Amino acid sequence: MDVSRPGVLRVPGEFFAFSLDITRAMVRRPFQWREFVEQAWFIASVTILPTMLASIPFGAVISLQIASLTQQLGAQSFTGATSVLAVVREAAPIASALLISGAAGSAICADLGARKIREEIDAMEVLGVSPLHRLVVPRVYGAIFVAAMLNGIVIGAGLTGGYVFNIVMQNGTPGAYLASFTALASMPDLYVSEIKAVLFGWIAGLVGAYKGLRAGGGPKGVGQGVNESVVITFLLLFAVNFIITAIYFQLVPQQGV
Repeated sequence: MDVSRPGVLRVPGEFFAFSLDITRAMVRRPFQWREFVEQAWFIASVTILPTMLASIPFGAVISLQIASLTQQLGAQSFTGATSVLAVVREAAPIASALLISGAAGSAICADLGARKIREEIDAMEVLGVSPLHRLVVPRVYGAIFVAAMLNGIVIGAGLTGGYVFNIVMQNGTPGAYLASFTALASMPDLYVSEIKAVLFGWIAGLVGAYKGLRAGGGPKGVGQGVNESVVITFLLLFAVNFIITAIYFQLVPQQGV
């Protein structure tokens, strides 16, 4: 047996321990407000415009698919209701999470990885300053805050795009589209959508920070860590999304027509 090779559960175990350390540090004082504002502004600046540009055609595509399906079933009057369910429950949190992990998570990993190879992290530890509390926590909070904000933007832009596409391109009725909004959807759908966005932002921040702080081998190692952080974040997001959705359907009764 080759004892020099790391065990299969070593990396997941280290990430789990890292996540616990960050979670504990998130409630510890003092809070780094300046770093949080800077990171939240940076993440928002690189994600808001792509989110809006992507969510409008995203909502239009969903509206096209749903309108075609409801027409086949003879339920055109419920196009708005099904569009709301698709956008609010799944499309909005997933779209915002993918942009957060692709832009914010990779930026966090690259920034911390560059600090790691320049030995800034080691210097902070020598001076008695916790890199987790000083650098990682504000970035994780920034990712959470922007993910929740982007979720609302995607919901608004996606429903607007779906509405315009349904009315202009598919000759739908504005009154029927808007009146059916609450036929199938309810406030718990919006709540669980925001919960998903917050968890997705938390995961993206954690994975980006974890891979960044463990970067090695110079700039090439930082680039490899960025790629790995994006892929790992995507896999975790889809797994967590499935678990939350399954629990939600078991706990919250669904509305009927």
